[in-house]
Amino acid sequence: MNYDSVALIAALPMYDLPELRPHTQALWQAIAGVIGRAGIAAPAVLGQPDDLAAHWRDPAVLLSQTCGYPLLSLPDHVRVVATPVYEAPGCEGPRYRSAIIVHRDAEAGSLSAMRGRVCAINSIDSNSGMNLLRVTVAPLAGKNAFFGDLIVTGSHAASIDAVGRGTADLAAIDCVTFALLRRYRPALVDRVRLLDWTVASPGLPLVTAQGEATRLALRRALTEIATDPAHRETCRALLIEGFVELDRDAYDAVQRLEDDARNAGYPRLA
Repeated sequence: MNYDSVALIAALPMYDLPELRPHTQALWQAIAGVIGRAGIAAPAVLGQPDDLAAHWRDPAVLLSQTCGYPLLSLPDHVRVVATPVYEAPGCEGPRYRSAIIVHRDAEAGSLSAMRGRVCAINSIDSNSGMNLLRVTVAPLAGKNAFFGDLIVTGSHAASIDAVGRGTADLAAIDCVTFALLRRYRPALVDRVRLLDWTVASPGLPLVTAQGEATRLALRRALTEIATDPAHRETCRALLIEGFVELDRDAYDAVQRLEDDARNAGYPRLA
């Protein structure tokens, strides 16, 4: 394939805090350098797509990162390259959980005590903010609504802020996001506390819309970068310990979590 004839695009939007962008760009420059030696013409800088659903479906995507729940509905040409291993509480290899948080002064000692309260979610199609919480709440819900109200905030940081301000009582926060915000925005995280953890699922995959040769080149690049001391500080800043080569069928586990909640009589977070 003549890669120079294709205008490829790349983005790493899932943990894209402004505070992290120099490190994210440095990671991309390292990836681009390695795959460039394989003849793949990578874009010089990462994009910042506004419409993630459209971006993930774009056949020009060289590399991106998506959430495991939207991945279920993406077309077959979207291939999983690898899943990062993050050094954050709640992570186990390529698997992660969500931190179920409440206000730091909340009296609740368990998730069951949150019945009838207001829940904040970042997005209705979020694995960490919705799907993992739904299946965790399902055994407590008794086939009925569990929360008194549900608000959609648009981001995990906004959900933490809602709980900290008291406009919501509970939220489920991707454990990697929670660790990054604890490091870079401690004043935000200090207003909440951990109540419990959700069940685990495969973490957020890196994906490509390109062919198998490109996928393998990207995998080799990630392995090289994760073990190269020259990139150690960049990876540490992003909490990345390494990469595991999961395939797309590993994310059937995310669908099973949705099925488990439905089978428990709790098909919709409510």
